[in-house]
Amino acid sequence: MAGSNASTKVIYAALAGNFLIAVTKFAAAAYTGSSAMLSEAIHSVVDTGNQGLLLLGMRRARRPADQAHPFGYGMELYFWAFVVAIMVFAVGAGVSIYEGIDKLRFPHVISNAHINYFVLVVAFVFEGIAWTIAFREFNRIKGPRGILSAVSRSKDPTIFTVLFEDTAAMLGLIVAFAGIALAQLFDNDAFDAYASIVIGLILATTAALLARECKGLLIGEGASAAVIDGIRHIVSGQPGILPVNELLTMHFGPEDVLLNISIDFADGLSSAEVETAISDMEKEIKRSFPEIKRVFIEAQSRFGHETGLESDIIDAARGKI
Repeated sequence: MAGSNASTKVIYAALAGNFLIAVTKFAAAAYTGSSAMLSEAIHSVVDTGNQGLLLLGMRRARRPADQAHPFGYGMELYFWAFVVAIMVFAVGAGVSIYEGIDKLRFPHVISNAHINYFVLVVAFVFEGIAWTIAFREFNRIKGPRGILSAVSRSKDPTIFTVLFEDTAAMLGLIVAFAGIALAQLFDNDAFDAYASIVIGLILATTAALLARECKGLLIGEGASAAVIDGIRHIVSGQPGILPVNELLTMHFGPEDVLLNISIDFADGLSSAEVETAISDMEKEIKRSFPEIKRVFIEAQSRFGHETGLESDIIDAARGKI
């Protein structure tokens, strides 16, 4: 499955909140002339679109495997999460910074600032609710690891993408509030423009973090160390198995892992015994780790495996690979 029910709940909560907030912010920006508020409105529109893209990615990733894509479409979720990062940078950050610079060049007075304060406070409450839902789900799946470590190890980009976006949104609201307040306090609209630029920089930083995490998923990440250690324990517990030659895993989706193992079986085993051992291992691995959908086990001598690796290294050095 591409994303869990918890992921879907988090995304729908964020989408509904951002849509309502965006409409309110645009109305306030048009009425008061605040650049920071306009940047915040654009930010909410981008976030709303991003949640739509994540839902699209989850739906498309659930398509069954076919001849053109024999391992399924699970990695579409990673692609659309990467598109979200680009959207945050190109649209959210780019427009916010442009709007701030434009107001520095052509300043205009903020009117009825109390409307902005009201909208920002209401938006902060809505964003806080969406952030709390996302953080609870993230906290549930991260286990004892720290936040940054959990994000780095996570194979489901939906939850940490929404969490990053909501965190950036809340920071942006604080900056917008401060910018408008300082513009009023010092009678200097430049503070409103500076707030818009800072919001853009916050979004650019968020986009860079999201792109970094999505890049690792797109180019192929292996299963966690705990899963790999568990697989090795299962394999080593089978009779007639010598040390594993090689164990390779790759995530095609949050709950879709490909496993390839090269194993040296003990001499003297019959072909029927080898087939039984392989079948038993596959059943036990899939039972213990349901996210492993495909298992390929190769019977190969240790010497033959090492010889093959040496040949690959030589070919690579010669520029043939």
